[in-house]
Amino acid sequence: MTATPGELLSHRPALRPDILLSPALLHGPATVHLIKEPEGGAAFEVGTKEYFLISRLDGSRSLAEIGEEYAETFGKRLGAAHWQRLLHLLGTRSLLDGAPPRPAPAATPPRAPFSGTPLRGTLRLVADADATTTRLHRRLRPALRTAVLLPLTGLMVAMEILLATALPELADDTWWLFHQPVALIAVFTLLWLSTALHELAHGVSARHYGGTVSEIGLRWRLPVAVMYCTVDNYRYLHTRWHQLAVAGAGAFANLLFLLPFLAWWAALPEGDSTRRVLSGLLLLGSLQALVNLLPLPPLDGYTMLSHTLRVSGLAPESGRYLRLCLSDRPAAAAYPRRARAVYLCYGVGSALLVLLLVAALATGLYFLLVH
Repeated sequence: MTATPGELLSHRPALRPDILLSPALLHGPATVHLIKEPEGGAAFEVGTKEYFLISRLDGSRSLAEIGEEYAETFGKRLGAAHWQRLLHLLGTRSLLDGAPPRPAPAATPPRAPFSGTPLRGTLRLVADADATTTRLHRRLRPALRTAVLLPLTGLMVAMEILLATALPELADDTWWLFHQPVALIAVFTLLWLSTALHELAHGVSARHYGGTVSEIGLRWRLPVAVMYCTVDNYRYLHTRWHQLAVAGAGAFANLLFLLPFLAWWAALPEGDSTRRVLSGLLLLGSLQALVNLLPLPPLDGYTMLSHTLRVSGLAPESGRYLRLCLSDRPAAAAYPRRARAVYLCYGVGSALLVLLLVAALATGLYFLLVH
């Protein structure tokens, strides 16, 4: 039996408590929100008006009350047909509390731990990555307090300032290191370990702020093999600082890893062979961490900038907007002011940054060859 408009508007539907809603994100010329159903992992985008309605489905307000708020905000009243379409959409996606579950997909065999070829592939290292990072987070939680992290951050900043003042010595020692095969292998082994800690730091930070970890493993493109940690749901954290902390945790771990070696390096006299090896480790390790903070995809700095600006697909959307501008298409004028500013600044700024990096690399190689 079909409900009358009055009966429909008196309903107080609620989203399932585990449904994830993202903050507003700029995506092309539009502002969107992401909605994710964690069990199936499906996510989809909705506009600001749809989000306004969906986010208020908490079971305490009737559709009539939400409709009044909508009319006050957008100057338009919604009819019963609109509510029926919206509730039908949410119901078919099993997003409403009490809705029948979606039909289970056909059973698929679990993904094998190993995939790919001996030359290129991945190897899953733990069966339950989220449980593993949960245990790590439980042990490390006392060290994740602000009272601990702030002094450590200050020490890292001081370390980088000290290393910058000693850059000529570090550069000479690193050049020497590249002529010492055994010591070089030892340094690169430590840098690989730092990379593994980088990935685990992302996972522990995600668990600390409410995210999840779906996989921890080893990825190789011979001759390079690196650890990886796949973090989920960090885009649905509503606090921008938490998103930045998850994205920046890897570089933090890289620099933290170097602090004991800095103390060792400072205790040795200049010219000591061990100090020279440590100079190479400190310089290469610092570059590893700081380069990762550059706002270029797929680096963590790019993810951090995207979270700061609350933009989805920053690099591709910037490229699309610049192409529209260069071809003088009317579609470029449809972008709102904020989108035009963000995409133009990032498109031009990232191009200049790449040119500066290439110039710096060429200059550095030139001086090394001359030296």
